Amino acid sequence: MEFKTERLFIRLFNRNDLNDVFAIYNNDETCRFLLHEKWTVENMEEEFNKKLNNRALAKESSLSLAVVCHEKVIGDLSVWYTGMKETVEIGYSFAGTASGKGYATEAVRGLVERLFTEFKVHRIQANLDARNKASQLLCERIGMRKEAHFIEDFWNKGEWTDSIVYGMLRSDLNSQA
Repeated sequence: MEFKTERLFIRLFNRNDLNDVFAIYNNDETCRFLLHEKWTVENMEEEFNKKLNNRALAKESSLSLAVVCHEKVIGDLSVWYTGMKETVEIGYSFAGTASGKGYATEAVRGLVERLFTEFKVHRIQANLDARNKASQLLCERIGMRKEAHFIEDFWNKGEWTDSIVYGMLRSDLNSQA
């Protein structure tokens, strides 16, 4: 899958993206609400290879996409099937330098539209650490609705955290048009 938005090019990762992606994930603030620690020089190759291998959205495999702006990778979009019929979950991370410019909204909105139109998914969801206010706002900007807030339901990085689930149906996309 690859596509363009007004300002961005979204495509599969390639070997040349390693340093740009390392810059995203070698950051405490970026990784604060993610399930993994920040990348290190020692593990960056191994972690990046996982992204390189996520090349197709299928029941058995996930998809990782590079968000490119001016020939630099500024973000990472991930999609995988949840196990429920025609339902996918999305995840995303962006470089701190891309913050406040609308790139994340533009990229995730473009991804959501393609998932509904090209992959014919019925439902898209995002599961967030409840402390991640920026991610909540992004979900709301693209038309997702907050469907659940679970209290201390997830153990991550040595502490219990709250989770929030956002969701959107294909029919929601049609009603926004």
